[in-house]
Amino acid sequence: MRTVIQRVTRASVKVGEQTVGKIDCGFVILAGITHQDTPEDAQYIARKISGLRVFEDSNGKMNLSLHDINGSVLSISQFTLFADTRKGNRPSFVEAARPEQAKPLYEYFNQLLSEEYHIHVETGIFGAMMEVELLNDGPVTIIIDSKQAAD
Repeated sequence: MRTVIQRVTRASVKVGEQTVGKIDCGFVILAGITHQDTPEDAQYIARKISGLRVFEDSNGKMNLSLHDINGSVLSISQFTLFADTRKGNRPSFVEAARPEQAKPLYEYFNQLLSEEYHIHVETGIFGAMMEVELLNDGPVTIIIDSKQAAD
């Protein structure tokens, strides 16, 4: 599982003309799932995100987590994170999991953030064309890939 985490002051996602998810301060998470991913990958990523200390404390140091600032998550499914661009100019997405595998794991990931780590989670709609609007704060953008886990 691969995620791109962006620290934001606000973000929203629309499907068509309807806003389906909206947060204030927190993270926009783009989440990609590959064929080899398991619930353990989702657990690893959720644990890392819940403890990620990238919000500034009173001394201006990145030392606070989502919990410390009462932040939220806008989670967006993003199969294009597994694009292979090594050949030609048109990306291949064969490493991205098929929807029947990816959707349950993506939903489990969001459930972990919400129920186990008590983070307010908003989402887009899996598989839909979405417009994501965000105000990147910093900017701070972090990539976490469960296949590169050290702990």
